Amino acid sequence: MKITAIKTFMGVFGSRPRGLLKVETDEGIYGWGETYSIGPDLSIEPIADYIAKMIIGEDPRRIEYIMMKINQQYRFPPGGVGLAVSSAVDHALWDISGKAAGLPVYQLLGGTVRDRVRVYQGIGGADGKQVAESGQALNEKFGFTAFKTGPFQLDMNTNRWGRVCAAAADYFEDIRKHCPDNWEFAFDPHAKIFEPVRALQLANALAPFDPYFYEEPLRPEHTPAWAKLRAQMQIPLATGECLYTRFEFLDLMAAQAADIIQPDVCVCGGLLEMRKIAAIAEAHYVSVMPHNPMGPIATAVNVHFAASTPNFEILEYIVPGAEWRSWVDDPYMPKDGYLELRDRPGLGIDVNEEALVPGPLSEADKAKLPHWQRTCPVLPDGSTGYI
Repeated sequence: MKITAIKTFMGVFGSRPRGLLKVETDEGIYGWGETYSIGPDLSIEPIADYIAKMIIGEDPRRIEYIMMKINQQYRFPPGGVGLAVSSAVDHALWDISGKAAGLPVYQLLGGTVRDRVRVYQGIGGADGKQVAESGQALNEKFGFTAFKTGPFQLDMNTNRWGRVCAAAADYFEDIRKHCPDNWEFAFDPHAKIFEPVRALQLANALAPFDPYFYEEPLRPEHTPAWAKLRAQMQIPLATGECLYTRFEFLDLMAAQAADIIQPDVCVCGGLLEMRKIAAIAEAHYVSVMPHNPMGPIATAVNVHFAASTPNFEILEYIVPGAEWRSWVDDPYMPKDGYLELRDRPGLGIDVNEEALVPGPLSEADKAKLPHWQRTCPVLPDGSTGYI
């Protein structure tokens, strides 16, 4: 079996375009992958074309060899955009390999260590009652008992930090007042805090109400700051969505700088790389809760990862809207707060190509895509802040 082509597509999930890849072979077996919208989204196609020139003619089942070849032929570290595209290629190669073998991908990874995959979803509200109402709706329909929300109830850039922390504590206390005691709530400051001591102050404010975890309060670049913060905290510290490859995660875990890691299978290098990251984490007694605010292909890849990974704990998930279902006929949907495993070859899903916009994109096609751009805030003094 040989790779014959890589095709790019743009799908729309929510208000954001999503880049999808289809890897085709000379035996008619194909595989699908999903990229993360690190941006610019229109960079996906030329990078995929560049990768295609490296791997057309290769056996798609030689995943380790192909991913090594891609990374070595980049020569310089590919960064987020390059890794997002090569991650999608990795997904497609696993999909092809499972289909060729007539097995689910999790069987190629050593089989299952669990029967289903627990998920959580991000929710919000102006107060604890509104959060409870959102959570109750998801619980009644899909069985969710774990959620994530943001801690900031006051503008952190225009209010005294002590007031920001106190308001976050009041918010969490109100959530606990209105929600069942067995529900888990995690908090994500979204890497907006610059000073580690302020991240600690916010963690201490939330701690009395038992957060599930405290996600990425700081930027990820300086590992010693994370190690010091974790040593002072009394609640689980999580990070990893902005880290790439096993080498960056090794530095984090060797410094004992996180209790939970959150690699993203659409940006860390793919499923093969995420398995290596998880193995390093297991040796450091660190749990894996993948970052996954993504579409149905990414969720499918994560299901197979979670099914076969001992130190996996829970998966981030977004209940799909109508547009999701238009381009995947049978996405993984939660039941009783879990995603059920499927005994289907490959990733267990297929894509409706007619619902996607294929590349290369014309100017008219580009104009039809929703405009989505990360925009940093402007602070009261005119400087910019973290998103």
